[in-house]
Amino acid sequence: MTAAPGMRLGAVVLTMGNRPDELRALLDSVAKQHGDPVEIVVVGNGSPLPELPDGVRTVELPENVGIPAGRNVGIEAFGPHGGDVDALLFLDDDGLLANEDTAELCRAAFAADPALGIIGFRIADPDTGRTQRRHVPRLRASDPMRSSRVTTFLGGANAVRTEVFAEVGGLPDDFFYAHEETDLAWRALDAGWLVDYRSDMVLHHPTTAPARHAVYHRMVARNRVWLARRNLPAVLVPVYLGVWFLLTLARRPSWPALRAWLGGFKEGWATACGPRRPMKWATVWRLTRLGRPPII
Repeated sequence: MTAAPGMRLGAVVLTMGNRPDELRALLDSVAKQHGDPVEIVVVGNGSPLPELPDGVRTVELPENVGIPAGRNVGIEAFGPHGGDVDALLFLDDDGLLANEDTAELCRAAFAADPALGIIGFRIADPDTGRTQRRHVPRLRASDPMRSSRVTTFLGGANAVRTEVFAEVGGLPDDFFYAHEETDLAWRALDAGWLVDYRSDMVLHHPTTAPARHAVYHRMVARNRVWLARRNLPAVLVPVYLGVWFLLTLARRPSWPALRAWLGGFKEGWATACGPRRPMKWATVWRLTRLGRPPII
């Protein structure tokens, strides 16, 4: 695990082509970053791309392949495992880098800690400045201004050292949407990398509800089962999923939402989840010491 001086940064932006004004504003915020220019690849996920600034590379996919597969296409646009650059920023197309020093902060963080593999940014509403509790990737989420070591990160506001992809692979294509970041984070942690949440690296993003996506409840449940089956020691799989089953019931979702969730939960057991590589028990203990034992 090495940190290169003068770290080269790239950015992957996934879009469905339906937010051209927000996309342009995001790209402008990336172009304004201090230090060496950040190379940008925009992936059209099943849609043609609008006119983009000069120098932005583009990939247009004929169909919507989902978030993780689309981002993987963006990674490979920077060479095998993204190896043409040292780290990649992943940014939602309706987000906006709030400050012009975020790229330099990323370079400094990676250079200061050769074991740091992933940095999660703080997401804040552009009007209120507030960060939703669900956007703080730890159980103790009451103070979004506190930076810390964590066990997962937010998919549309982060930076990943490309050595991580070379060592543990990319995002899980088949997940399509939900929990793909935790799958990557667990594999990275199992390989010895660290994951940080940084409150000073900010992406402005309008406050939204995750259930706005029609497939939300089914995908969340199915992918949580896949996440456990792929990554956890066998004895922890039923414990982890049993805890989440009870938590879901305790939240008293509407009947349509619960029915979709139960269908996804069943689908997760009945379908292939991809390669199984259970984490080491040392990693289980590491996650526990970080405040997020892999049973919740």
